[in-house]
Amino acid sequence: MKNLKLVVLSLAAALCAGRVSADAAADAALAAHLPQIFAQAAEQYRGLLKQMESQPANTHPKRWENGKLVTVKPLDWCSGFFPGSLWYLYEYTKAEDFKAAAEKYTAIQDPVRRYTGNHDIGFMLMTCAGNGLRLAPKPEYKALLMDGAASLAKRYRPDMKLIRSWGPIDNMKEYLVIVDNMMNLELLEWASKNGGDAKFDVLARDQADMTDANHFRADGSALHVLNYDPRHPGRILEYRAGQGATVTGTWSRGHSWGIYGFTMMYRETKNPKYLARAVKSAEYAINHPNMPADGIPYWDYSCPGEERDSSAGAIMASALIELAGYVEGAQAAKYHDFAVKELTALASPAYFAAVGANGNFLLMHGVGSKPANSEVDVPLNYGDYYFLEGLLRFAGKGRRVER
Repeated sequence: MKNLKLVVLSLAAALCAGRVSADAAADAALAAHLPQIFAQAAEQYRGLLKQMESQPANTHPKRWENGKLVTVKPLDWCSGFFPGSLWYLYEYTKAEDFKAAAEKYTAIQDPVRRYTGNHDIGFMLMTCAGNGLRLAPKPEYKALLMDGAASLAKRYRPDMKLIRSWGPIDNMKEYLVIVDNMMNLELLEWASKNGGDAKFDVLARDQADMTDANHFRADGSALHVLNYDPRHPGRILEYRAGQGATVTGTWSRGHSWGIYGFTMMYRETKNPKYLARAVKSAEYAINHPNMPADGIPYWDYSCPGEERDSSAGAIMASALIELAGYVEGAQAAKYHDFAVKELTALASPAYFAAVGANGNFLLMHGVGSKPANSEVDVPLNYGDYYFLEGLLRFAGKGRRVER
């Protein structure tokens, strides 16, 4: 009876959030499974917290590889995801130990406020301080986010209308921009709407406009790395494969960043151009002939039969849940149902680790950068983060979902 009541409440929440599903049975099954999923996730992360007691201070767990826990310091691009996952577990469970742990690991991120070494400041801060401000507000979280936005803005050149992703700010030989940069624009949009400099919104829109114009092929697929000419604004020197298989292939996680980033920018600006890009990117992925039946992509869409990337599937699922709220009818049902399929697959034993396994991370089979032979078929903290976010969004909770 309790599970039936949960299913009814979850489906009602979905309807209130404007979601329309063509597969009510899949929705009901995932809704009924949510308590078990979060109970298992909570047990895993309590084990991960226990492991961290013996790790160096001011570090975060990033992955489990070769039987060892690998940690990172605050200035690593992945540093915000672990505290972000702790905030999500607190949001669902209301357990005070997760709140305390989330606060502890979010506090570690303070050095990021002055960091200008790359564009990943949004990843480092919105995941943890952004969620902390939403769930357990503290003045220091807002101050941290404001300072971080100002630091990120220093990587923007007005004549280029771009935020440099990688490399020194004054490098005049190359100007590298990656599609991942879309994910960091949320920090600028938040700051512009919460008392920060209004120019932050201009910077975010410029970056989105340039990415929309240059980072996608005619079929809707995303390119990873563009090298602009810093001496001639607007000119592209070269395209690079980056973490993808080839320049002509489509790196699946980068493509998922594109779906997510343009969905977010539509939410923040209501610019229909951004919604159109999100939709075209979603259609490319969903309809790709190499998309596996369970919806979890290969690490590159041009590499069928090779490793899957659970992180790419988790990011895509979370994005599609939100995107479904901005379109109507059959299209909304298509995106919502595909996300449910992905989340259901990720919550299955094929990807969701048993308690005590996988180094206490949640998702197995993530891929960081196969071309660099780095983090291939391992658990990744950002995969866990977007998996939890997608589940919360499905349940009608979670941060920054349009109502």
